[in-house]
Amino acid sequence: MAFRFVPGRTTRRAATGAVRILRATAKANAAAARQTGALMRRGAEALRTAEPAHRPPGRFIEVDGVRVHVIARGKGRPVVLIHGNGTMAEDFVICGLVEQLARTYRVIVIDRPGFGHTERPRHRVWTAAAQARLIGHALAALNVERPVIVGHSWGTIVALALAANEGIDLRGLVLLSGYYYPGRRADVALIAPLAVPGVGDAARAMMPGAVGQMLAPQVFRHVFKPQAVPARFTARFPVALSLSPTQGRASAEDTASMNTAVALLQPHYASLRLPVAILSGDADAVVDPREQSCRLHEEVAGSTLTLLPGQGHMIHYAAKARIVRAVEAQMALTGRTLAWRSR
Repeated sequence: MAFRFVPGRTTRRAATGAVRILRATAKANAAAARQTGALMRRGAEALRTAEPAHRPPGRFIEVDGVRVHVIARGKGRPVVLIHGNGTMAEDFVICGLVEQLARTYRVIVIDRPGFGHTERPRHRVWTAAAQARLIGHALAALNVERPVIVGHSWGTIVALALAANEGIDLRGLVLLSGYYYPGRRADVALIAPLAVPGVGDAARAMMPGAVGQMLAPQVFRHVFKPQAVPARFTARFPVALSLSPTQGRASAEDTASMNTAVALLQPHYASLRLPVAILSGDADAVVDPREQSCRLHEEVAGSTLTLLPGQGHMIHYAAKARIVRAVEAQMALTGRTLAWRSR
């Protein structure tokens, strides 16, 4: 005989209560979805309208469907400069390194995706390897052959990705104030939520521009510490451009992916077969040189290590002569590069 369940009054009340809860939850979820959608639309609108006007100092080339901003100076054998996080190619011009190197070499400085004036399309995940691939293709488009790559801070990760993964014939690497091994960093934990699509856009859209302008001097003092912020940096660095929504998104995404990027590169360090010069300030307040630069020097055969006494993170301002000498030393290895690699 089939058994048919007939709900009692208590059961019917519970079912009715559950339906009401589900309906209320669905209503709340719909309201939250509408609110999130509105925030994302506002963030997208901010991305379209809030980019500050700043005349690009270089020119644009189309690479893999991306509009890339390039600064080129001088003639001779090529030197390529790759900037760090939160800054742009123009930083190397302001510090005077481009001018000094351009007296002897052809100097190429590229805005990484999302920084300065280079686009950062959302349909790609801009890992260090993806950025290295874009820069490698840009160098090919510019007919740059066997360059010395100079990377600063986050730019050292891209420089190493070029050497390790892209199969490009490089003359050597000069790595400045670099980050090479995963570590616990408060900035990664704090900024990671801003790298989430939509959420980060909305958060940046709701933050008044005056707040960023107010905090910028404190950030600059920290990255230059223990040196004072140079007057030429204060006078010429395009702060408004560095605080734009696109660059804010790029900076957040690069910060959030930093540990993953170096973890993927780490297995390649011991097999690098090209000249590598490592320079760092021993008073760097952003990256600990003992945990990063000294450790990399021990792992990369034939590398050189220069610790600059009393220097902070922005050594391309205070130690240009040392950087130029490191580039010159690698250029002098021209006739022995094959022997170096075979060793």
